[in-house]
Amino acid sequence: MIRVDAHHHIWRLDRGDYGWLAPGMAIYRDYGLDDLRPLLEDKIDATILVQAAATEAETDYLLEVARGSDGLVKGVVGWLDLAAADAAKRINERAKDPLLKGLRPMLQDIEDPYWILRDEIRPALRAMAETGLRFDALIQPRHLPLLPIFHGMNPNLKIVIDHGAKPPIRSKTFQPWADDLARVARETDAYCKLSGLATQASEMWSMNDIRPFADHILDCFGPSRTMWGSDWPVIELATPYRRWHTITERFLFRYHIPERAEVMGGTAARFYGLT
Repeated sequence: MIRVDAHHHIWRLDRGDYGWLAPGMAIYRDYGLDDLRPLLEDKIDATILVQAAATEAETDYLLEVARGSDGLVKGVVGWLDLAAADAAKRINERAKDPLLKGLRPMLQDIEDPYWILRDEIRPALRAMAETGLRFDALIQPRHLPLLPIFHGMNPNLKIVIDHGAKPPIRSKTFQPWADDLARVARETDAYCKLSGLATQASEMWSMNDIRPFADHILDCFGPSRTMWGSDWPVIELATPYRRWHTITERFLFRYHIPERAEVMGGTAARFYGLT
């Protein structure tokens, strides 16, 4: 079965559209596929490249990188202004590119959590569903109670929650995140990414700090709706790529090999329609 890193980034600082990256951050430098490939060894066959800037220009850049990746990058999750008057038209045009698998509004950076329910973005969401583009939900725990409503308004839109909705691992606050996530899993057909958890933990985190949150994601969504992602190079703020991969494999020891394979690639391949 194909082994997929369902969530990673690349960036080039001179592009000038990564406003959240600041001098002094350990990851304030260029990152490209040549930096990633040595980390994959023989463990990853394909990747999903995800936007990190709220510009269509970056989406074009990512698609260009994907086309030149010799088949490593099987899909791109890009960005488009879903509230724009011509968003539906632009989505219909963008969806013609077979490498564009989805779109991701940066919801965590939008102050109003109800933005995803606004009438002005509904035509764009309808166009996404009709063209088969997936919706990557970059959200925080405050958004989780709204996801069942969002799903009900967009029943044909395929949704995946990035980074388990960024649970407050650092403070070890399990509720209400746990109950809200369970409700989303129960009342919708959304998927969830087992990614980005280490960066939500304290600086001196251990595997046992993260395990209850990872276990809960797996308990809620099961292997068939959970997909592994590295969140590289952001993950480097908390731990090396290979360590996060190894730790995740340990979280999966309770499953049989076919179920582990689902989390580590099969689920992402089905969700994003990889070939």
